[in-house]
Amino acid sequence: MSDTRPIVVVTRQLPAPVERHAAGLFDVRLNATDTPLTAEQLGEAMRTADALLPTVTDAITAAILGISPRRVRIVANFGVGYNNIDVATARSLGIVVTNTPDVLTDDTADLAMTLMLMAARRAGEGERLVRAGAWTGWRPTHMLGTRVSGKTLGILGLGRIGRAVAKRASDGFGMRVIYFDPPVPIGEARACGASPRESIEDVLRESDFVSLHMPASPENRHLMNADRLAIMPRHAILINTARGDVIDEAALTVALERGTITAAALDVFEREPAVNPALTKLENVVLLPHLGSATTEARVAMGERALTNLETFFSGTPPRDRVA
Repeated sequence: MSDTRPIVVVTRQLPAPVERHAAGLFDVRLNATDTPLTAEQLGEAMRTADALLPTVTDAITAAILGISPRRVRIVANFGVGYNNIDVATARSLGIVVTNTPDVLTDDTADLAMTLMLMAARRAGEGERLVRAGAWTGWRPTHMLGTRVSGKTLGILGLGRIGRAVAKRASDGFGMRVIYFDPPVPIGEARACGASPRESIEDVLRESDFVSLHMPASPENRHLMNADRLAIMPRHAILINTARGDVIDEAALTVALERGTITAAALDVFEREPAVNPALTKLENVVLLPHLGSATTEARVAMGERALTNLETFFSGTPPRDRVA
């Protein structure tokens, strides 16, 4: 008997429990080698499958979405961000797009705090020193960093993750938290210990640490440019767990080299997986390989959320996490 279940193409290897569950629900086509699909392969998937389950690293462009003939009716993205998908084109073609919010909030917020602490206490530099066998012993003035507790944290983008970071900083480290994100109700901000400011520039001027949590969009591209970096205090540290292109990496490199700001800590980059070579040569920047949601719990939950969106769609009900 032929399998009449919906055909779902999964573009990257997912946690084993998620893949097993997917195989029980759908006629699923898995990526056993975990090799990124080419544009041609993504186009073929659009022609032959009922659904596509891509990740944030897959560029689902207008050309791929508009391929003819097209069979795919839903793109269930594995990730809270969906700037990898041309949502406007999908909407115009009647293709449903979903994401996986909520389930990675705590893990990404934890990593933002990790980056803040690493940069403040020069943990990356210290580990490299020890691994290189160059540590000569404790001394009072060696590798002095800066205290985190009691300092001012500025947050740009007070969505789910931004609020979770604010709560950790305020409750756990006694930090004074300020933010810029006009659409956020004041009550929600107060609940996580954050106070509003009138502009991005106001946040930058007051902050010892600045953590970025805004979505990727044309308006937010290079939001942190040379002019805004220059507004920050010289002792300030910039943290990014949002999207790489919200920072002008060339401008950031110059700012770090000249001491315009003290340090930066980045989990995302403009041209992932490529990293600006100039950044890799600097000691005052922490560089991580996009680990924001990289816990077993979060990645399994993300996969299950994507499967739930697919199940809901194929049952004839609007998916909970529809974004287009």
